[in-house]
Amino acid sequence: MEQYYGTGRRKTAVARVFLRPGEGKITVNGKNFEDYFRGIIRAVSALEPFKVVDMMGKFDAYITVKGGGTTGQIDAIKLGIARALEKYNPEFRKKLKPAGLLTRDARVVERKKYGKHKARRAPQYSKR
Repeated sequence: MEQYYGTGRRKTAVARVFLRPGEGKITVNGKNFEDYFRGIIRAVSALEPFKVVDMMGKFDAYITVKGGGTTGQIDAIKLGIARALEKYNPEFRKKLKPAGLLTRDARVVERKKYGKHKARRAPQYSKR
């Protein structure tokens, strides 16, 4: 059975995406996609790569995702799906790249510095 793999990362979330030809069943960490992202409207954006290359419902996706919050996980899944689709058909790169789906969002949380309240927030200034 042929299978296509893609890794997606965003912030501290890491998604492993396995695509197998099928009828469009998507499983995230052993749960149905809709059940895993219950009530999060933004979650459908994770399936954008399928829409861009017009392959919606042609693959079963088995996804494991670790770390981060829901936003990071959704974006990690999106990148993983895009990379797996590119492995399936390198011609898809022409559609995925201009849509910005193959770019890893490298922004991560800046570390807290000593003498500061947060990464950049300085203590309140007192003239006297």
